[in-house]
Amino acid sequence: MIDPLRDLASVREATDRLLAAAAGLDNAATAGPSRLPGWSRGHVLAHLSRNAEALVNVLQGRPMYVSGEAREADIERDAPRPLAEHIADVRETAAGFQTAGAVPADWSRTVELRNGVTDAAARLPFRRLIEVELHHVDLDIGYELEDLPEEFTDREISFLAQRFSGHADVPPTRIVASDRDSASKDAGEWHTGGTQGSPMTVTGPAPALLGWLAGRRDGTGLDTAGAALPKLPPL
Repeated sequence: MIDPLRDLASVREATDRLLAAAAGLDNAATAGPSRLPGWSRGHVLAHLSRNAEALVNVLQGRPMYVSGEAREADIERDAPRPLAEHIADVRETAAGFQTAGAVPADWSRTVELRNGVTDAAARLPFRRLIEVELHHVDLDIGYELEDLPEEFTDREISFLAQRFSGHADVPPTRIVASDRDSASKDAGEWHTGGTQGSPMTVTGPAPALLGWLAGRRDGTGLDTAGAALPKLPPL
């Protein structure tokens, strides 16, 4: 069951980790490349700030962004800023998101995000947690997929498996985390893809599975029993 208030606390902790790590950069490193093609670390930090504001818009019943073009323009505008401005902006917008999330609300209501995507309001804090945790990795400053909290990794694998479930371009796929051991037979196992044909199995450590599903790694270290690793749609 989704617990938005617990997720808000996790967002705060993840943001503190990211800010502490980013504070060790300098202006030159901030302008340097991130792990996301075409984006500097400044782009990543600018996106995190604008995303926090956008999710406040969603929480308060407004459109997430004025437009896709405005979203991209805001990131490009803010990316070249000095590190100190980025740090202050991430901190202030993160606080704004926490404040908006703390307002008593109907978490069961449906909200609209980008491109017509809808979700339960209760999942918004987890969506923000995804942004903070994965973009911390994208900054390429020593935080790796293997450093992500185990609970987050498993939840994000489940979230992405759901996202690709029923997608005709993805073969039926069973995903198995080789580094998960639990009394529950279903722990560490997820299913995704279409429904036509026999399912294939992709096995590997949970961080590597997440990297593949999230488009952060090419699937190295995953076992497919000789089959081609499914090509996933862009996120």
